[in-house]
Amino acid sequence: MLNVLITGAGGQLGQALCRLAAISPNNYLATDAAELDITDREAVEKTLAERKIDVIINCAAYTDVERAEEDEAAADRINREAAANLAAAAARHDALLIHVSTDYVFDGKSCTPYREEDPTAPQNAYGRTKRAGEEAVVASGCRYLILRTAWLYSETGKNFLRTMLRLTAERETLNVVCDQVGTPTYAGDLALAIFSIVENGLHTGNEGIYHFTDEGVCSWYDLAVEIAAAAGNDRCRIRPCRTEDYPTKAARPAWSVLDKSKIRKRFGIEIPHWRESMLYCLQRMKTNAKEA
Repeated sequence: MLNVLITGAGGQLGQALCRLAAISPNNYLATDAAELDITDREAVEKTLAERKIDVIINCAAYTDVERAEEDEAAADRINREAAANLAAAAARHDALLIHVSTDYVFDGKSCTPYREEDPTAPQNAYGRTKRAGEEAVVASGCRYLILRTAWLYSETGKNFLRTMLRLTAERETLNVVCDQVGTPTYAGDLALAIFSIVENGLHTGNEGIYHFTDEGVCSWYDLAVEIAAAAGNDRCRIRPCRTEDYPTKAARPAWSVLDKSKIRKRFGIEIPHWRESMLYCLQRMKTNAKEA
């Protein structure tokens, strides 16, 4: 039986993993910042030693892209320093670290899907700190899987899907950028991929960096239109705009499509199209609302 530690269990991905963990014969320990401060090296070491952890799934991250521009040190503590603590402890206890990273490690200037070995060049503080976290994990000497993902959303938390549901229900018009292209990824799909790798022991001998998003490509504008249509919010007129018309503190990549060939081939994972998963997520939200 494996002892599996989930950090950041209160987030979108962490919650999805906890739902899956309930059906596992293995022992999952779900923690958030209140239960385990992963920026505290001694606390991390103590937890791994006392609970005899075999696998760490690090879902914790500082993901406020705009705020990271104002306080990069805070983002660095979670995205790099905490990752380094987990990796160092994993190396000492021969545990596997599954560390979740981001498409923002790339500069967004490509026109073809990014592969794992492509050069990184983050364009904002969030991307820099996440890339630094990747480097810390690799340098630690631990056994690791780094999974880069993008445009994550779920039924809960702060995400684009939930924001668009609210805004298209409230407003008559809405401007959404059309020149940033990527792939929406349902947290449940990423969680299932990670869960399958752990439960089936597929991580053994397959350490390295992988990309995982749902299939397909769209712009934020395309996604907003699809969300509104699926929700029946047809009174809101969604208009495309350019990035320069919607200035932000943090630079966003214009292209953040990730190549999933490696993870499909290595682990035999079936990846759904983003539209299919979006509709599934919306249906779950409706069901949850009725049951509440």
